[in-house]
Amino acid sequence: MTIEPPPWRATVLTLFPEMFPGPLGISLAGKALASGLWALEARDIRASATDKHRSVDDTPAGGGPGMVLRADVLAAAIDAADVQDRPRLVMSPRGRPLTQARVAELAAGPGPLIVCGRFEGIDQRVIDARGLEEVSIGDYVLSGGEIAAMTLIDACVRLLPGVMGKLASGTDESFSDGLLEYPQYTRPQVFEDRQIPDVLISGDHARVAKWRLAEAEALTAARRPDLWAAHPKAPESGRKRKPPKITTGE
Repeated sequence: MTIEPPPWRATVLTLFPEMFPGPLGISLAGKALASGLWALEARDIRASATDKHRSVDDTPAGGGPGMVLRADVLAAAIDAADVQDRPRLVMSPRGRPLTQARVAELAAGPGPLIVCGRFEGIDQRVIDARGLEEVSIGDYVLSGGEIAAMTLIDACVRLLPGVMGKLASGTDESFSDGLLEYPQYTRPQVFEDRQIPDVLISGDHARVAKWRLAEAEALTAARRPDLWAAHPKAPESGRKRKPPKITTGE
């Protein structure tokens, strides 16, 4: 008898478990959740508080505004989740930027535990003691880590087997090869005097592939010079390659 492995699971530690599944409960992620392709557990950090007021925070050591999540309470919440060898993440604007490559790694594993911070932050000692990987979804600050956690989970879930209709939908898109995705078009062929590029209706698959690659390179060079600088085609004779010209009318 073959024992099926458990589904990919996201365990979220939060002060607001009622926020979940939220948008993760609809569309592709929601259908996959309902069909058992992945699982979600939202755990209340306050359940690990030990006083009658269910306190989870205290004033910052050294002074300053706001409150800080206590190490002892959060450590107890992490330990109670019993995630064993699963990745342990904490959403934080000071973390390493989330990339498609890291998303693919997480999607290929058993699923992460994600800590959602609030207030002024989390006691550094619990981050160190429980080996939390700090992850950022962008250079801005949110009210808490819940929306950031949803972003990370959604990015992972769409890569799980059986979630997307066509496998190519998850492999031929922005960041999959270090480039932004090329422009997309569909019917009608003419919209407000704007036509679909002739090459896309030529039936010449080689020309289409070449056009799409050129457009992806052009868009990446123009909009994300940081990505373009790291792309193998960017350096040329020790100098940065001149960005390709965008032909989409922008």
